[in-house]
Amino acid sequence: MKPRDLAAAAIFAALTFVVTRYTLIPIPATKGYFNLGEVVIYIAALAFGPVVGLLAGGVGSALADLVAAPQFAVFTFVIKGIEGYLVGRLAGPTTASRLRATIIGGAWMVAGYFLAETLFARVLGIAPTPATAVAAALTELPFNVVQVTAGIIVAVLVAVRLVPLMAEKPSR
Repeated sequence: MKPRDLAAAAIFAALTFVVTRYTLIPIPATKGYFNLGEVVIYIAALAFGPVVGLLAGGVGSALADLVAAPQFAVFTFVIKGIEGYLVGRLAGPTTASRLRATIIGGAWMVAGYFLAETLFARVLGIAPTPATAVAAALTELPFNVVQVTAGIIVAVLVAVRLVPLMAEKPSR
């Protein structure tokens, strides 16, 4: 990993933590929360690629969960890390490819959290039966879709301006 990418991963992991932590809106039905961390994960992945996206998403989001919802931290590390990796790996030079990549990454996140929230609704005693666990996870589904949609819109718009700047060589 190049020093520039390592520095970007550290900066974007920190930004993901801050944005996730300070845009947090709790969702009592699953003990999860809504946040705007996707914006930062997608920008990191679109501007710097899959490894930076993976680290920004996995590390930054998991650290935020350690503070806000520690029961989700391990799942978040995996779900958000893969999300950032997918976006960075699938994105190409066009706006259409970036849009497609963020939609696929976002779909992964929504599905991953639906499964994790179903499991936690049972384990945490929120839901006494599998059917009520699914119902509890379904209450968070629209919030996750809005979270992803906000991330897609902002990140793709920012990437139009930011990605070309990242490709330029710094002048000396």
